[in-house]
Amino acid sequence: MFEDDDDLNKNRDEFEKMPLYKKGWVIFDLADKIASLANDEEEYASLPETELRLLRHHAEQLRNDAMLICPKIAGAEGGDLYGIRMENATIIRKAGREIQTGCSGLEMWGFKHTEYLELLRQEIEEFRILFAEWVQTFDPWNYTLDRWGLFNPPGVNFDDPEL
Repeated sequence: MFEDDDDLNKNRDEFEKMPLYKKGWVIFDLADKIASLANDEEEYASLPETELRLLRHHAEQLRNDAMLICPKIAGAEGGDLYGIRMENATIIRKAGREIQTGCSGLEMWGFKHTEYLELLRQEIEEFRILFAEWVQTFDPWNYTLDRWGLFNPPGVNFDDPEL
């Protein structure tokens, strides 16, 4: 039991040092700051109630998307199997793309601190490059058969017999 804990801590130490993981935290911190700014009562007091709710909804969604990134990196690194890694990577990619579009949504609904949105966009672009490099390290032949058919290596079909 204690050996397993040591293995988990070793694995955690490894992924926490990854530039991708560190960049994920930078993205979360920025998204968190943006969401906090969107909740400033005085600054947005002049917005109609519906627009204020939409602004805050977009800001909270931005924070939620950013919150997914680091745990999914950890899950991909801990899972090691191709299907698990790809499933987590897919969720990370979706979160990153939602953050990009969320920045535009916040501008549309009157977010006043657009400099933070530009910083976040820059961080997402840097993250995207690290992410693409990371995904290329996944070993497609370290897999279990995906009966759903999404994350099998080339030439392996969802209805193939188990080996």
